[in-house]
Amino acid sequence: MTTDGALARLIRSAAGRTATAEAEACELCAAPVADVHPHLYDIEAAEVRCVCHPCSVLFAEDGAGEGRYRLVPRRRLRLPPVDTAVLGVPVGLVFFVPRSDGTVTAQGPSPAGAMRWEVDAAAWQRLTATFPQLASMAPEVEALLVNTVRGLDEHWIVPVDDCFRMVALVRREWRGLSGGDGVWPAVERFFAELTERS
Repeated sequence: MTTDGALARLIRSAAGRTATAEAEACELCAAPVADVHPHLYDIEAAEVRCVCHPCSVLFAEDGAGEGRYRLVPRRRLRLPPVDTAVLGVPVGLVFFVPRSDGTVTAQGPSPAGAMRWEVDAAAWQRLTATFPQLASMAPEVEALLVNTVRGLDEHWIVPVDDCFRMVALVRREWRGLSGGDGVWPAVERFFAELTERS
C-alpha cells in the first residue's frame, strides 16, 4: 500500500466508515487485521504497510526482512517545549522524521496531504544535544510531532502512523482557504487524546 493509500484509508476510517464496509487485511499474509493493528515502514518504497500481529513479530529486529521493513513502534513520549525554530521550518503544526542516512525531513499537514522540507542536519544535531530524547528516536519510524498553533505548545515523540493520522484529520476537516471552523478544534482534540505509552 502506498503512503497515499494509507492516508486514504485513515481518512475513510476517520470519516466513520465501518470495518465491514472495507475489511482491512495484513499486507504480508492477507489475514484480517483488527481496527488497531501494527504497521511496517517499507524503507525502499517509503510506504506504511498494515500487518497482523503474528507478521509484526517477524520484524521486531531491525535487520529482519534484509532491512527493508521496520516495525513502527508504539512509544509516545511527551516532551517539554522544544525550540524547533532553530530548524528553520515556518509552520506550527509539523513533524520531524530522522532518516537512516542522517538526514531529517519535516512534514506539515495541508488540505492536499503532507508538505515536506529537508532540515539542516547540523541544526538537528545541535537540537538533539539539547534534548537527548530526540537522539533516541528510531530512524524512519518515529517522529517529533509539534503543535504551536493557536497558543498550544505540544511536543511529542510519536510513531509515524500517528503523524499520518494527523495529516488525514487535517485533510478531512479543512474547508476553504483558511481551514474553516472545524479543523483547529479537531487538531486540538487529536493532541488532547494522545497518551504516553512505552
